[in-house]
Amino acid sequence: MKETPAAGDAGSPGLGGAVRRRRRALDLTLAAVAERSGLSVPFLSQIENERARPSMRSLQRIADGLRTTAVELLAAADAGDRRVDVVRARDDAGLASDAGVRPLVRGHHQMHALEFTGAQHADRAFQHQGDELMYVADGTAEVEADGRTYRLERGDTLYLTGGVLHRWRATSSGTRVLLVSVSDRPAGG
Repeated sequence: MKETPAAGDAGSPGLGGAVRRRRRALDLTLAAVAERSGLSVPFLSQIENERARPSMRSLQRIADGLRTTAVELLAAADAGDRRVDVVRARDDAGLASDAGVRPLVRGHHQMHALEFTGAQHADRAFQHQGDELMYVADGTAEVEADGRTYRLERGDTLYLTGGVLHRWRATSSGTRVLLVSVSDRPAGG
């Protein structure tokens, strides 16, 4: 059974609103997303209603179930049309407090930027349509791409063209990695 949108719900702010809008755009029920993501219907409902905050791992599972990326959902969470925007370090990303991920750019832009702090696990490979730049601000990280492993230290960057399958992980405590990706799609698309 398909849900009926509540009055004024189409523009729900925050991560939960972005998840709900994407789910409805695909004409999916919460049960269908739960099956695709391996998460429970009550948990997904709590996220959509801003009563729970997903970890980055859960957000990625939701994104997979919605045929999108966690980056796209985070960008859609605050899709304002800003020409100049400051994102403060204290701004709320809508993720669980232990997620260690902070959006550095808000809204639907061709550029997406995230800051990852703490341990990231290499249990999932990524492949993006757009190009990606990784900058190690603190600590060390390893990236597997094109059959090679690259060890990055503080101040190092790694550039990947769109379509390169890769995975990465922090290899020391206190690691901070900035990821910037550029979409092939026009802004707002």
